[in-house]
Amino acid sequence: MRTLISEVSSLVGTDVTLCGWVHRIRDLGGVSFVVLRDRSGSVQLVFDAKPTVTLESVIQVTGSAARNEKAPGGIEVRVRTTEVLSAAEVDLPFPVNQDPAKMPLESILDNRMISLRNPQILSIFRVQSTILRCFAECLRAEGFSEIKTSKLIGTGTEGGTGLFQVEYFETKVYLTQSPQIYKQALIASGLERVFEIGPAYRAEKHDTPRHINEFTSLDVEMAFIKSEQDLMDLETRILAAIFRGIRETNQRELDAWKAAVPDPDLCTRIPRVSHDEAREIVTKETGHKVYEITPEGERTLCEWAMKTAGIEAVFVHGYPRKSRPFYTYPAENNRTRSFDLLFRGLEITSGSMRINRYDMLLENLKAFDLKPEGLADYLSIFRYGCPPHGGFAIGLERITQKILALASVKEATLFPRDRKRTRP
Repeated sequence: MRTLISEVSSLVGTDVTLCGWVHRIRDLGGVSFVVLRDRSGSVQLVFDAKPTVTLESVIQVTGSAARNEKAPGGIEVRVRTTEVLSAAEVDLPFPVNQDPAKMPLESILDNRMISLRNPQILSIFRVQSTILRCFAECLRAEGFSEIKTSKLIGTGTEGGTGLFQVEYFETKVYLTQSPQIYKQALIASGLERVFEIGPAYRAEKHDTPRHINEFTSLDVEMAFIKSEQDLMDLETRILAAIFRGIRETNQRELDAWKAAVPDPDLCTRIPRVSHDEAREIVTKETGHKVYEITPEGERTLCEWAMKTAGIEAVFVHGYPRKSRPFYTYPAENNRTRSFDLLFRGLEITSGSMRINRYDMLLENLKAFDLKPEGLADYLSIFRYGCPPHGGFAIGLERITQKILALASVKEATLFPRDRKRTRP
């Protein structure tokens, strides 16, 4: 029966059978050492003769587990039998057992099929898996239903810009920027609380460390709210669940990146400032008058939050109408009931209370110079009654990037898609 490498330390003095990848080979003539890895970790194997294996070959070995203070982790397996389950060619296109910090990002991404085998690179997606699990578990515990919606749409509900066009039989359709129309339809149907984890697409010609054109959106929509504050309350609970889950599950991965997550209990202390207050804070902190919150301003706000609240996160609410989608609920002084969450210098969430009244939505379309004819399906949701509601979306890759302090969001994306990259 196969033993996981993480279990070997409890089986010293017994025989174990291990399966995994050959990570490193060191031949000392009379004896050879091989580092074997599997999903749970790595261990040193000891061979009396040079083994006929290559780096990244998949092997099965049987031998006795023994303590050795000089071995990595203080444990080794003295091998008696070896079976090569799948041999690897010798011309590895990427050095899997080297420090990825010494490798150019383009080389890592160009060889993504192999570079993912690097334990440190792979650890990014172990953390990401915990984020996904905790996000879903938190919402299910609060009575949310998970949904899966179409990613092909006939028209855009976000204003029609930044959409990828797709040939669909004899017509043209688009890849969705978000499941917005479907989330709201399901709110109106009576589900009341829904979430979706799925891809989203933005046809924007960015080339920055914070943008990709295909990303994973963690979407939430909730009925019978009174204001955007209810949504911020919910996201606070989600963040606490995510941070707690990573602390409990991924300490090894955090150590690999010399990273840390905030104390989950501090999430309730995340400051909430209006857009106008945020501009005043940035002006005061930098000594320069600001009119818009730029990426530099986002970093400044998070540094301010760390100093004042002990956590590098801040909710900014009350954005101007011109900077929010047409369905965002309006507020006084040409503002909206909307918000962003900035975390460690980057916007990772955007959300709002939505307009739920048909007559108000029609008026807002005029203000945005949009025609009802192109939004018939969307408008039907509200024509026949829809409760007060709102929602938000968290960018999976962005929150992963910031938790692990990665230089680029592409590092937190399994197979990034940007202006230049459509493979592998």
